[in-house]
Amino acid sequence: MPFVGISTFGKREYVADWSQIKADIAILGAPFDFGTQFRAGARFGPRAIREASTLFSFGHAGAYDHEDDRTYLGSDVRMVDIGDADIIHTDTARSHANIRTGVEAILQAGALPVVLGGDHSVNIPCIEAFEGQGDIHILQIDAHLDFVDERHGVRVGHGSPMRRAAEKPWVTGLTQVGIRNVSSTAQEGYEAARVMGSDILSVRQMRALGAQEVINRIPEGAKVYVTIDIDGFCPSIAPGTGTPSHGGFLYYEVLEMLQAVARRHDIVGVDLVEVAPDYDQTGSTAILAAQILLNFLGFIFDARAARATGAAPV
Repeated sequence: MPFVGISTFGKREYVADWSQIKADIAILGAPFDFGTQFRAGARFGPRAIREASTLFSFGHAGAYDHEDDRTYLGSDVRMVDIGDADIIHTDTARSHANIRTGVEAILQAGALPVVLGGDHSVNIPCIEAFEGQGDIHILQIDAHLDFVDERHGVRVGHGSPMRRAAEKPWVTGLTQVGIRNVSSTAQEGYEAARVMGSDILSVRQMRALGAQEVINRIPEGAKVYVTIDIDGFCPSIAPGTGTPSHGGFLYYEVLEMLQAVARRHDIVGVDLVEVAPDYDQTGSTAILAAQILLNFLGFIFDARAARATGAAPV
């Protein structure tokens, strides 16, 4: 039963030795929130998401979706949980380095890295880990642009990850969706983002275009890294986050974008960040995070299998 046993992600096998990862998907926790500029607490996100994921882990052979008439994450897809990167109290540089080491170990094993944050600054070492892995495009689902260059001498806070990513020569562009309302990034940041290759869309612009058309804006053939900030969702359904912003996405809007990008592109990495469970006494935010990740992983590997056989994804 979901409430029995140790809460690894999806109740999958725990692999403590990062040199022995033999899997298609490896889950890494990054319980780091020293980069926050408002309410802390995302350090407890990985633990909450793992516990919530047990709700969807009854031990059946995969997850059948009657709408798609597909079974996702069946026995042919092996997923493991490799635990957390070690976080050194008050030491951002060493903590980020440990996160990068974990992602590099997953990539070296040939698995898909899925990182549970933590604040959005954990994306910085995740993207750094892709050095030498070839070009990638980033799809960001978020309320905030996260394109601050420097604030009070800090260049690696949770308002900076997309700026740091855009500076990397292996990041060929960014599609930033859900950006809305008054923001932590000033006008200069928006102008710099567009110059550095960003396509910026608000929630209302996404709704006008539709999920498929948003994904069609990503260059064809690009390998895509997906970063999901839980505050991209409306706080009416995801209150458990440090920087909530009203007017965000509802569940199916994000799910349909993720299904579309999985069908059209090779997904090379995923992180989901900013779940802060102490602000959500119902636990619904962590459940949302676990549900969106499990569905997305199902879409990714279903599409990979279809491409491998020369069939178009359903």
